[in-house]
Amino acid sequence: MRLSGFQKILWGLASIALLAFAAFQITGTRTNQDAATRDPAFRAAFKLTDHRGMVQTEEDFSGRWMLIFFGFANCPDVCPTTLSEVAVVMERLGTEADKVQPIFISIDPQRDTPAALAQFVPLFDADIIGLTGTTEQIAETAGHFPIYFERLEETTAPDGYTVSHTSHLFLFGPEADFVTSWAYGTTAEEILADLRLWTH
Repeated sequence: MRLSGFQKILWGLASIALLAFAAFQITGTRTNQDAATRDPAFRAAFKLTDHRGMVQTEEDFSGRWMLIFFGFANCPDVCPTTLSEVAVVMERLGTEADKVQPIFISIDPQRDTPAALAQFVPLFDADIIGLTGTTEQIAETAGHFPIYFERLEETTAPDGYTVSHTSHLFLFGPEADFVTSWAYGTTAEEILADLRLWTH
């Protein structure tokens, strides 16, 4: 059967769409899961209040590697699981832990005040710094990172809502330059092995 010119165009477009879909399936199926791998050239940038009430920027950690995770204190699973893995990494770094600063940036400023973070981040015993700010400050900070977050109404959650968000853990170099990221579920052993390769 011979195809008309128009049919050939349609088949060509269908083939392109199929290839694009296949590539999407390989690299990740959710925006908040694959966003972290899209731009290898961005830098960490923030000006937020930490859980001790001090204003911190990326410049305060100049010369150190930063492990940055975006989440919220009321997160039921992803956030505590990831921060627990970070705690294991920091413990196993031993004397080299001084090279690395783990940072937790809240995407729930309504609930995550400095006082709330002061109760949350010490639970992981890894010298994690919790950062928060106004809604506008969090939005501005998020704009510097390839992340996604969205408030979702959920009657069974505290205060009637939860937050869907990017679950990648980011690594930034001593000059706040992006180095790599790990998807949710990456074990502490894998993170530690990668981290040692980069920091040596």
